[in-house]
Amino acid sequence: MKALFLKEIKSYFNSLTGFWVILVFLLITGLFLWVLPNEATGTNILENGFASLESLFSLAPWVFLILIPAVSMKLFSEENKAGTIELLLTKPLTELQIVLAKYFAGFVIIVLSLLPTLLYYYTVYQLGFPKGNIDVGGTWGSYIGLFFLASTFLAIGIFTSVLTDNQVVAFIMGLIMCYLFHNGFDYLASFKMNGSLSLFISSLGIQYHYYSMSRGVIDTRDVLYFITVITIFLLATRLVLQSRKW
Repeated sequence: MKALFLKEIKSYFNSLTGFWVILVFLLITGLFLWVLPNEATGTNILENGFASLESLFSLAPWVFLILIPAVSMKLFSEENKAGTIELLLTKPLTELQIVLAKYFAGFVIIVLSLLPTLLYYYTVYQLGFPKGNIDVGGTWGSYIGLFFLASTFLAIGIFTSVLTDNQVVAFIMGLIMCYLFHNGFDYLASFKMNGSLSLFISSLGIQYHYYSMSRGVIDTRDVLYFITVITIFLLATRLVLQSRKW
C-alpha cells in the first residue's frame, strides 16, 4: 500500500499536476483576498477592514469544487484507459488498500495546497487592532471544516474516476456530484415545506455541516456526517473494483 501511495504522489509531481493544483488554488485565493478590489469581488480583506479570514473560507469551497475533481479524475480513469487496473488488482493488495492509497495521495495534494494559507492567518493576526484581534476558534474550526469538505469532495471524485476510462468524463461527473452534495440539498430545502423537514433535508448537504464547523464549535454530528459520506463513497469505489472480478 505504501509503495502505491508513493507512486501516486510521484505521478502528481512528475506530471506537474500537483504543482499546478497548489499554484492555481493559491493564485485564485490570493487574488480575491488581497489584490482584486471589493467593487469586483467583495472579498478583499484589506478593504473590508476586519481581521477575519471569512472571505477565504467562503471562497475556498468553490475553488475546491473545480480543483479536487481535477486532482481525482486521473486516479482510476487513467488506469482503466491504459489497462493497468487489471495488473494492479493482481498485486498483493486488497481493493480497499488500493482505494485508500490513491485517496491519501490525493489528500496530500489538498493538504499541501492549504498549508501556505496559514500565511494569510499570520498576516491577518498581525494586522488586527490590537494585534491578534481575530476569532481564533472560528478560524481553526473553519480550517477543520475545510479539510473535511475537501476530503469529501475527493472521495466523491475517486468514485466517479473508477466509473470511466475518460478523465474528462470523470472530471465532469465529479464536478456535478460535488456540486449537488454541496448545494443541492439546500436548494431542495428552500422549497416551501415543513420547517423540520426543510432542516433535515438541508442537513444532508455538505454546506450545512461546513458552515456549522466554521462557527468554531466542532460538533460530533458534523464530524460523523463527513466521515460517513467519505466512507460510503470509498466503499462504493471498492465495490466497483471488486465487480471486475465477478
